[in-house]
Amino acid sequence: MTTYLNQTSTRTNYKQLREEIRAIVDKVIKPRAELTDQEGKFPRENLQALAEAGWNGVLIPEQFGGKGLDHAAFAIAAEEIGRGCPSTSLVYVMHVGAVQTIALYGNEDQKERWLKPVRSGSIGTYSTSERASGGHWWFNFSEASRDGEDYILNAEKSFTTSSGQADFYVFQTRTPGAQTPTDVSFFIVDSSLPGITPGVWEALGVRGNHSGPIKYEGVRVDPKDKLGTEGQGREILESGVSPVYLIGLGSTWLGVAEAALEAATEYVKGMIHRDFNKRLADYQIIRQQLAEVKVLIESLKPWQLSLAEQLDELQAQGRPQVELLLPLVEFKIHAAEVANKATKAALDVTGGYGYKKGIFERLFRDARAGIAMGPSNNIAREWIGKALVGLPLELWYEGGE
Repeated sequence: MTTYLNQTSTRTNYKQLREEIRAIVDKVIKPRAELTDQEGKFPRENLQALAEAGWNGVLIPEQFGGKGLDHAAFAIAAEEIGRGCPSTSLVYVMHVGAVQTIALYGNEDQKERWLKPVRSGSIGTYSTSERASGGHWWFNFSEASRDGEDYILNAEKSFTTSSGQADFYVFQTRTPGAQTPTDVSFFIVDSSLPGITPGVWEALGVRGNHSGPIKYEGVRVDPKDKLGTEGQGREILESGVSPVYLIGLGSTWLGVAEAALEAATEYVKGMIHRDFNKRLADYQIIRQQLAEVKVLIESLKPWQLSLAEQLDELQAQGRPQVELLLPLVEFKIHAAEVANKATKAALDVTGGYGYKKGIFERLFRDARAGIAMGPSNNIAREWIGKALVGLPLELWYEGGE
């Protein structure tokens, strides 16, 4: 991982990294956003452009072909990609999370086989949640069986980003002998294996992220692709899955809010009511709505960087990153709601034009996903409320939250 000498050099480097990723977004990703939405097209070309520049391996150590950067660099990348195309950013976040889980918990052989191809464009993702447990993705009712040394996977996963598009899935299920739905294990599953059937993704927004159902029927996995040890799933979820996922998710919605504010500001500056010869920007009520969004966006930025730096510190010290679970959940909640407020304000200030098909209504639809994506804001608030009054979260045993 890259080490920085002092805060000044760190911030300077982050500025340079932001400029680098923004150039890719503005040249390649943002121009495709409308088509991605209209056709529900998986943004493979966008991911390939990011891979060629090394950004798909932002957290992968350099020895395995990655950039070897830190969580702040990843958060900045997710934010900038979200600013250009939310669908691409969600695919990116799930990909980076999946490969980081392998980087943290994989053995040397797994890292060689699964991480090095990322530099050439290989895409990974998580396949965890099941319909029976909804947004409680840490609960699994499916269970792998054994056939000799091999594992046989049978499961119906409900929301798997990049379903049918990824090259490999970081797959979660129970293994033989599991006592509860949270006694889970992880596998790296090659998407070309027989028995994997992706479903159709049709949604209100983020139509390009293909977060559809996927069925695994008799999928045979070699034991060399078991990630970590049997029953280590809780540790992997707490320190390998959740932290990267949550900071990436919050950063995506931050980028969406910024995109809405930028587009709305440009529109009201240029739109003139000829009857009074006044721009929309000359109306106080419109300026105040934009100002409110700006304040909310600025409240997220130092929080984003602080959480990223704390994740790096915990990882460097070998401490469990689950220590930051609630602050990361709070960040996700606030970022998703800021995105929804920003996109609503953008629709309001642009009037009938904003209601037409285009960037404003698209971002409004995309932002709605942030409220529901696990943990949904309702579930997440319950976690925070329980922590405030000293009640247990009850995440890790049968019959719990």
